[in-house]
Amino acid sequence: MKRALLAIMLLAAIVFFVFPLPDGDKRQAGDRHTPGAEGNMTAAQELTQNRLVMNQDLQRSDELCRSQCMLHFTHLLSHSNHGGTAAVKKQMALMQKKYRHMEFVEWNGHGRRLTSGKTDAEAYKIAQRHLKSAKQQASLGKSYLSSPFTVKGQTYFVLGVPAKDGSASVTGIVHQDILDQIKLHQVKNLRLKPFPSEGRYKIESADSRTLTDVTVDHPEQNEGTSHYHTNQVVVRFRGDPTDGQLDQIKRDISAVRAKKLGYTYVFESRTMEAKTLMRYFTDKWNPHYVEPHFLYMTNETEELPAAKPNDTLYSRYQWNLPIISTEKGWGVTRGKQEVIVGVVDTGVDLTHPDLQGRLLEGYNVYDKSTNPSDDVGHGTHVAGIIAASVDNNEGVAGMTWFNKILPVKVLDQSGAGSTYSVAEGIIWAADHGAKVINMSLGNYAEAEFLHDAIRYAYDKDIVLIAASGNDNTIRPGYPAAYPEVFAVAATDSNKRKASFSNYGEYVDAAAPGVNIPSTYTGGQYAALSGTSMASPHVAALAGLIRSVNPLLSNTEVMDIMRQSAVDLGEQGKDDYFGYGQIDVANALQAANQKQESLQLLPQNLDRKLNAVIQSFLNARK
Repeated sequence: MKRALLAIMLLAAIVFFVFPLPDGDKRQAGDRHTPGAEGNMTAAQELTQNRLVMNQDLQRSDELCRSQCMLHFTHLLSHSNHGGTAAVKKQMALMQKKYRHMEFVEWNGHGRRLTSGKTDAEAYKIAQRHLKSAKQQASLGKSYLSSPFTVKGQTYFVLGVPAKDGSASVTGIVHQDILDQIKLHQVKNLRLKPFPSEGRYKIESADSRTLTDVTVDHPEQNEGTSHYHTNQVVVRFRGDPTDGQLDQIKRDISAVRAKKLGYTYVFESRTMEAKTLMRYFTDKWNPHYVEPHFLYMTNETEELPAAKPNDTLYSRYQWNLPIISTEKGWGVTRGKQEVIVGVVDTGVDLTHPDLQGRLLEGYNVYDKSTNPSDDVGHGTHVAGIIAASVDNNEGVAGMTWFNKILPVKVLDQSGAGSTYSVAEGIIWAADHGAKVINMSLGNYAEAEFLHDAIRYAYDKDIVLIAASGNDNTIRPGYPAAYPEVFAVAATDSNKRKASFSNYGEYVDAAAPGVNIPSTYTGGQYAALSGTSMASPHVAALAGLIRSVNPLLSNTEVMDIMRQSAVDLGEQGKDDYFGYGQIDVANALQAANQKQESLQLLPQNLDRKLNAVIQSFLNARK
């Protein structure tokens, strides 16, 4: 007991040695950028603009793929001088196992020829002239990159890299299936076609305000439209029904499924549609609420020296981190492992080289017996923005150097998930150590079921971040528009509103969301656009803030991000940018000063004393 009291006295002494508050408001106005006419674009103009964004994503992803393949081939050549052909052959096999898109690789040197892998026979035949050119260029000490060519609807290219001393060369055929995956993903993410498809998974579309059924046959009609399971409803009773009452309900509605999560039930009927089910529960059971089972979709200290990481794609492609002063912010903190960021999404590529050591075990809502592996790419991209390994001579740099990612798979292979799965994922992350939760997903329906899960996490002092949506509409999307959630809009490299970004009073701040390079499935990298990409920048910032000052509450973290943002658009808070674009350095300096502030001394002291007392009590157990 004496030791505990001594610790308390020491804390009391230490916290009085603080720095005074700086004078005035430190928030900088920055350059002002009006959002332009995006909010008034016609449907045709909006589609054209979003197609342009998608084509930029594809072009940038092609460049990322070619750059990384060139680096891997260069690395392979280094083994020629360190272990001979045996080492080269081993490295070729390892490289192709890790990067399956490098379908055929050929090494030539010292009078020897080694090959590894195979590709489509027709693609190999067409590639022969390119391989010949690649070898000729390599003999002259020059690298070679072919134009892309298409076989059976699949894209390929050939590259060649010579050794610096001219003693060897590597040529290969690369299958760029990633471009087809990205195109399919972004067509949905940027709403270039109706999504999800009508009738799939027994899903129907409805106006989010009236629940009147609508037919979505044009992408513009996604705006303000929500999607729900035709034979399912979500019910929260005023009191839990007894087993007998549940049996009666199941008989009345011909139930094929009844699941409970927290205080809420999801019922599925064999014969009754959602509207009929809602009337049944309203008339007979007078519940707290009954609503359709909606579908959610991707909306993909000691001061340290400022750092410029050596990640191979950083300097050329990652405009998004310098523009929000990330490097300067790393001079305050680079994160801490114990501040965990939950990514509630499509899962994560658990074997991606640039995410090794950054991922916790996670959870798969759809199959509890399997890991939360990503079969879409969206969650992997989000996770990389937050926490791709930094300064490792590999790919991209995440915003945090040390914070761990908790992957939670709540969206399926189509990039969509039910209210139940999203709510379950949020609750699971809240119960398993997440200090911040990112939700790059959304729907226009204000579902009470999901809101209950949000409140649950919020009440556990978790910072909740969500994407505003990609329909360029003022209609509030959820979970972003819930008051407990920090809503994020998207900006481009000129600090302008992204053409697709939703807007409105609920938007708290903006972050980069156009042509953002990050990790992707298959050990690859891709550039994607969407508020889904903006949101993880803010989630990463929240993780860094909680790393530099773990005493801050979730509301204090959110307030720091708002007040430290660089104002864009109209003076002060506006619908397009909220309080402005996040600024990492401003926010971390404010969090650090807040920790040492005399003004907040009483509450900080109370928190520290409580922490010491709790630690002492735990030690005695």
